[in-house]
Amino acid sequence: MAKKAAPKKKTGKPKKSGTPKMAYYFGSTKTEGDSTKKQLLGGKGANLAEMTSIGLPVPPGFTLTTEVCDLYYKNKKKLPAGLMDAVRKNIKMLEKELGKKFGDKSEPLLVSVRSGAAVSMPGMMNTILNLGLNDVSVVGLANATGNQRFAYDAYRRLINMYGDVVCDVDHHHFEVAFDKIKKQYGAKLDTDVPVEGMVKLCDEYKRVFKKHFGKPFPQDPVDQLELAIEAVFKSWMQSRAVRYRQVENITGLLGTAVNVQSMVFGNMGDDSGTGVAFTRDPSTGKNEFYGEFLINAQGEDVVAGIRTPQPVKEMTKWNKKVYEQLIKYKGKLEKHYKDVQDIEFTIEKGKLYMLQTRNGKRTGAAAVKIACDMVKEKLITEKMGVMRIPAGDLTQLLLPSFSPAAKKKANILTTGLPASPGAAVGKLAFTAEEAVKRTNDGEKVLLVRKETNPEDIDGMHSAAGILTSTGGMTSHAAVVARGWGRCCVAGAGDIQIDEKKRTIKVAGKKFTHKDTLSIDGSTGEVMPGEVETQTPKLSGDFATVMGWADKYRKMLVRTNADTPADAKKAREFGAQGIGLCRTEHMFFEGDRIMAMREMILAEDEGDRKKALKKLLPVQRKDFVGIFTAMKGLPVTIRLLDPPLHEFLPHDAKSQQDLAKRMGVKAGEISSRVSALHESNPMLGHRGCRLAVTYPEILEMQVQAITEAVIACKAKNIDAQAEIMIPLVGTAAELKLLADRVREVIKQTQEAKKSKGDLKILVGTMIEIPRAALTADQVGEHADFFSFGTNDLTQMTFGYSRDDINTFLPDYLNEEILPRDPFQTLDSTGVGQLVAMGVEKGRSAKKNLKCGICGEHGGDPESIQFCQEVGLNYVSCSPFRVPIARLAAAQAALGA
Repeated sequence: MAKKAAPKKKTGKPKKSGTPKMAYYFGSTKTEGDSTKKQLLGGKGANLAEMTSIGLPVPPGFTLTTEVCDLYYKNKKKLPAGLMDAVRKNIKMLEKELGKKFGDKSEPLLVSVRSGAAVSMPGMMNTILNLGLNDVSVVGLANATGNQRFAYDAYRRLINMYGDVVCDVDHHHFEVAFDKIKKQYGAKLDTDVPVEGMVKLCDEYKRVFKKHFGKPFPQDPVDQLELAIEAVFKSWMQSRAVRYRQVENITGLLGTAVNVQSMVFGNMGDDSGTGVAFTRDPSTGKNEFYGEFLINAQGEDVVAGIRTPQPVKEMTKWNKKVYEQLIKYKGKLEKHYKDVQDIEFTIEKGKLYMLQTRNGKRTGAAAVKIACDMVKEKLITEKMGVMRIPAGDLTQLLLPSFSPAAKKKANILTTGLPASPGAAVGKLAFTAEEAVKRTNDGEKVLLVRKETNPEDIDGMHSAAGILTSTGGMTSHAAVVARGWGRCCVAGAGDIQIDEKKRTIKVAGKKFTHKDTLSIDGSTGEVMPGEVETQTPKLSGDFATVMGWADKYRKMLVRTNADTPADAKKAREFGAQGIGLCRTEHMFFEGDRIMAMREMILAEDEGDRKKALKKLLPVQRKDFVGIFTAMKGLPVTIRLLDPPLHEFLPHDAKSQQDLAKRMGVKAGEISSRVSALHESNPMLGHRGCRLAVTYPEILEMQVQAITEAVIACKAKNIDAQAEIMIPLVGTAAELKLLADRVREVIKQTQEAKKSKGDLKILVGTMIEIPRAALTADQVGEHADFFSFGTNDLTQMTFGYSRDDINTFLPDYLNEEILPRDPFQTLDSTGVGQLVAMGVEKGRSAKKNLKCGICGEHGGDPESIQFCQEVGLNYVSCSPFRVPIARLAAAQAALGA
């Protein structure tokens, strides 16, 4: 489920001056925060306070609020007045509780400084450890611990981390200095460097720091802390953090909190260590303690991969008592938080400390298993289980993916848009014809195009995956690929495609039709060679979760399907009908395209009808197949929508080939293509406008649908047809065409001598703002409304959905838009039109059936909006049906 920031809450008691409380303490002295203050203290700060409250061994500290981060940016990146006074006050409480002093020469207090937003952003922001060490306190630490090597190891870590994170001194410079010291002492590993080497290394690090920063390493611990706090606030807006929030759809947060916590040390010898663990396996969901630890190390060593950690189960051989404590805390944390926890811990001289807990991120498969297991264990209810699974993550259970181990080793050439999830591997094919031929010859190919169009449909269907250099998330390639569950990466603008030479250039490398690429439709990544894939297996738990979803949801879930095969697949995934059957896709298969082209090139109505007569039986056959597959469920069939030019070839060679097949001059075809050319075809002669100009097209399609219903009826198949007229903008358009549709139904029924009400509904697609604004008038002539939110978004914003990626990244970076409006429905603007359309339409017809059939029908956050405005159903691509079922249940439970 898409992540949404909770509304801003009032927090803490304001000071008399009106300034908000900036710091919240946690420790044995007092604990001021808890999990209800997550928006204010961030997830980490709230959980540190919570763990302290329930009696876990948490090193004391304090949290600076997210409001301070907000004030920092509002104050032109300056720390707000009074902050450092609050910091000093809390440092004094820490000193008193621990009996240590900041910068002391005998018992120095050291702290870590970490980030922590309300929504977890692992590794995206800055951390500083061992803060408080200087030339004096390092001696005090050595004396207090009786371990000089440990003290100077901690000091060199601080200089390195502080230099890198706070002062922009590249880590590489410190590594060069360390390599020299290791060489000098003949040490292979960091831990092999003796005490005197560590002392020398600290001096070298200070020289590196001064050389590249221009000032000596700061000796005042409070000065260190002030700059470290500012560095964490700055990291909120660093590129990787901003990008992470974009990818995860995290919006509306004030900023990051800063957690200042007293240090405990896992690098004090062989009786010390550190680790990271999950209370259950985050990959499979299995209920077993899962994690890693390192002996004689600090936490960053585990995360950074500097040393190879041991599985946490091996801890029983090293310190069984600590392992048993961890298992005890595992149960206590899960019982308290009622969710899988991701924990960090440190063992200092045999004593266990808990440094962090947060809800653990997990795969889609693990989320399903964990939810089912926790319901069985009576930790959570069914309703909680439904809400616990991010609906979008179900994709991982339905489509192939790359093996995590193989993916880790792969080289990323470029990243485009994750247009349709899954994993695909294949050699490069540059035209639809090539893709079809090579697939038929037994090859796996990726169709590589600048952009796809309806004429590429066979190639797209044949290819293992689709890669385009232009286009957005709702481009032709993306929409069709998602409908088929075909992997697609779109808009990979770094790729230069030369169709004639059958080559692409990317990342300074050239690839030909003989080369293999791997594409990840879930991340948009493009990789060279064959990356190993894995096919997920649907478990009984998946069916259990779907059963819960169907129990609690209120909206129906239909599918967008154009063929009997699509309809069958969607039915398997639980679709309750078809919300969009796009008839134009039927015209591109086999010889049908020739009949379609004959109709377009016809000089008069008589010739058009002759060509359409060839299409009638194949359309009827398709509809019979779809009605049969849906077995009594409703099928909404959209009449011809795209402009006619899309069915004709545009390059000279293809036009010549077509002229030869049709026995006409190439010039005739070229002239007709030119005549059909439009400056803006998306706003041109298409949709219902085609039916007004060429009513014979509408008549043929309605006759085919009606005959299919009659044929099914004769076989005792309950065909529930709904005829949808696209692109209506005025009530007059709909009245004219709806009357004609109903007349053709009547005439066909009479011709076939069919008796009884066929119950064929006639409605329209609301995709033009004017239709929504006048929905009370339009509704008088409609049996149903289906909101086509792809075009409605396009026309409301004035954005081309195929070209939006040229400026969308800038709009997201500057937060002009919270997210891509073609992926998640713009509830503020476009949503108003939908809500208005529903309300006005039902004012004309009380029980008017309303649904959505744009790409938003499979987006969890958009589904939440559909629930709020009272839609009867959502419709999405077959492979997103389970996602929509779960999201609809979550929307109903969250209402």
